[in-house]
Amino acid sequence: MSTATNPVGTRPTSGRVQLFRTGGLALLGVTLLGLCFLSVAVGTRSVAWSDIWAALSGQTETIAQAAVAVRIPRTIFAALVGAALGLSGTIMQGVTRNPLADPGILGVNTGAALAVVIGLAWFGMTMAHTFVWTAILGAGVTAVFVYTIGSLGRGGATPLKLALAGAATSVAFSCFTIAVILPRNDIAGGFRSWQIGGVGGATFDGIRLVLPFLLAGFVISLLSARKLNSLALGDDLAAGLGENVALARGMAALGAILLCGAATAACGPIGFVGLMVPHLCRLLVGVDHRWLLPYAAFSGAGLLILADVVGRIIARPSELAVGIVTAFIGAPFFIWIVRRQRVREL
Repeated sequence: MSTATNPVGTRPTSGRVQLFRTGGLALLGVTLLGLCFLSVAVGTRSVAWSDIWAALSGQTETIAQAAVAVRIPRTIFAALVGAALGLSGTIMQGVTRNPLADPGILGVNTGAALAVVIGLAWFGMTMAHTFVWTAILGAGVTAVFVYTIGSLGRGGATPLKLALAGAATSVAFSCFTIAVILPRNDIAGGFRSWQIGGVGGATFDGIRLVLPFLLAGFVISLLSARKLNSLALGDDLAAGLGENVALARGMAALGAILLCGAATAACGPIGFVGLMVPHLCRLLVGVDHRWLLPYAAFSGAGLLILADVVGRIIARPSELAVGIVTAFIGAPFFIWIVRRQRVREL
């Protein structure tokens, strides 16, 4: 049987396995398209098939057609944000070799949110693009801070130390955020709804604002796949094989920070997507990041769209923000990971 040579750190993979992975990725793509159509068709208002097709063709003559037209950018936005969170979580787990790594658990989401709040409350930010840059800056500073704290002491940046440093940072930054917001009643209401994390109210203008940052993050992340495979072997062995460990880790982390920061600026901190998706994808394709990253992007997009649809259905005629739905799903998943797996390197 013919074999394909995998990158450093993975075993040779048979053509049958490659075909299985390719077919699985295609199936995920078809499933994602089905979820997109479900998101357009299902909501707090029931619509007829004729209204769906009319809205997809650009007509908004009736209330039902207008409702469907509003769901189209919301669906696209949810897919982009879900893919960004799934990819960023996978990269953070690969860079830190920590199965508990996630933008929320490591405090990166909270750092991005705190930066936005400080810019809004203290510096009077009003331009939309400044929110994105500020969130990315906050995410980057927080990631460096957590990794530095987790690296102190004997043993360096172990998974347990990183998780503890991230949890402590997240709690501290959440308190700082509340302290900044409390005296500002003029922005408190809008911030609370944003802090929950949701994709409602998405527009094509908002998508165009964050799209360049997301695309840059996607490209950098996917180009880091082979480097992440090398890092999985350990720093010493990766360096012995000719890999620039610091550059590889920094490049991959940059992609994750761009994705996480842009997503947080656009829709607020949405947790647990970056934790669940990588673990589920590893069950399907293993630890080869050449496959794991595309799977994570498709799975993250599908998961967030599905969570958004569930949030619209279970609270009719109102709806639950997608951040609440992912928290309900992700919290038990996090407990399961802690109970069933040893918190060690990937």
